[in-house]
This record gives sequence, C-alpha cells and structure tokens, in this order.
Amino acid sequence: MTSAASVKPRGALVLFSGGQDSTTCLAWALARYPRVETIGFDYGQRHAIELTVRPSLLQKMKEFSPEWKKRLGEDHMVDLSLIGAISDTALTRDVAITMQDNGLPNTFVPGRNLMFMTVAATVAYRRGLDVLVGGMCETDFSGYPDCRDDTMKALQVALNLGMASHFKLETPLMWIDKAETWELANALGGEQLVDLIRSDTHTCYMGERGALHDWGYGCGTCPACELRARGYRQYKAAHAAKATPPHPTASAAPAAK
Repeated sequence: MTSAASVKPRGALVLFSGGQDSTTCLAWALARYPRVETIGFDYGQRHAIELTVRPSLLQKMKEFSPEWKKRLGEDHMVDLSLIGAISDTALTRDVAITMQDNGLPNTFVPGRNLMFMTVAATVAYRRGLDVLVGGMCETDFSGYPDCRDDTMKALQVALNLGMASHFKLETPLMWIDKAETWELANALGGEQLVDLIRSDTHTCYMGERGALHDWGYGCGTCPACELRARGYRQYKAAHAAKATPPHPTASAAPAAK
C-alpha cells in the first residue's frame, strides 16, 4: 500500500495577499508544483490597497515565464469581513500602532491566520489541492502567535483530522529573515523577480502607496515597512559585498640571500 507521505502532491493553494512574503511564496510554489491556485481575503483590513494590487501582480507572475503561466490557475477571493467586525486592532481600525499589555502589538488580529488556513483548506478540499502555502514566519516578525511553526503544525493536524484529508501546510519563510526572503526571491527568479516584488507588492500597514522607495512603497515607519526596508538593504549590502573584488595584497618582499 502506498503511504500518504509518498503520494505525489496534486497541487498547491497559496495564501496570496499581494505582499512581499506571499508573492515570494507564490514563486516558491510555482517552482515546485504542477498546479498552483491562489486565495486572498478581504477581512476589512486597513491596508486594503493590497487587494487592489493583487490582480495585476498575478498577471505579471503569469507572464514571468511560460512554465509559471501554465502552472498558475484560478484565483479565489473570499469575504472574511467578519474578522474586521469582531476584532479591535490597528489593522482593522484607524488607531495608532502600540504595544499591548500582553506583549503583542495591536496589529495582531486574533484568529486571522487560523481562519485563513481553515478557509483555504475548505477551498483546497473542493478544488482537489493538497498543499497549503503560507508566508508565516517566526524569525523576522512581530511576535504574532499564529505565525509560529508550532501553531502551523498543530493546525495541520486539526485540519487533517477534521476533514479526513492529507493536507500539508508549507511555510517556506518560517526560518528565514527578511534579507533571506529577498535572497530567496532572487534565487527563484533573479533580479527581475526582486524588482517585481519591490515595485508591485504592498506591505505597509498604513496603506501608503505614494513615493517608491528603494525597498518599495510604504510609509517607512510602521513595523511592516521597517522589516521590509531593513531586510532589503541588508540583502543589497550582502550582494554589493560579494560583487566587490578583494583588495590586492602587497607582494611579499623577496627573501634575503
């Protein structure tokens, strides 16, 4: 009998917001799976501009290579405005970003990623997809408990028990920082993909999309912008260091006779 672990994946459903992390995850999935679909959520987020950039970004990802165009399939948009209605956070209300008494920033939306993955699994079940890909990370992050590896592993168990399925939750960014996320994009699609992510994705919590900075659009001061900007500059600095030829060493003096 063939074990579930040895069954070839039928395809992947990528949680795709239109941001840096989810776009990198989409590229990661397109490089691995023969069939890839995307899912996005309107949950009343303050930075709803990310939903505006999604369609054109998806089109550009399709045009990135013939192989990716062949693999990238249907996009699913789901109304999860319930999250915005029942939560009181800086991502769903027009309030200042602050730290809370529990040690978490008020940008944390309780239950958001849990609901995202549950709804994604429901769609994947219907669509015959068995891999769920998300940009959760506990390396360069704001401490959100629903971004942690333990949470995702526990959720995978719960979803498979509850749906009698064999879903695999993939989080390719879990153990890398933002500089390494830019580096992963480079490895997947070179500077062309890095430039696409820099100019066409949206990360800023404030929804700011005015001036284009070296790292992309955004206010530059919210936690999401700070992580993205610092990671990009570290990535560029590392590449500049690799490209700089070593200083020639002085020729050794001839040995005395």
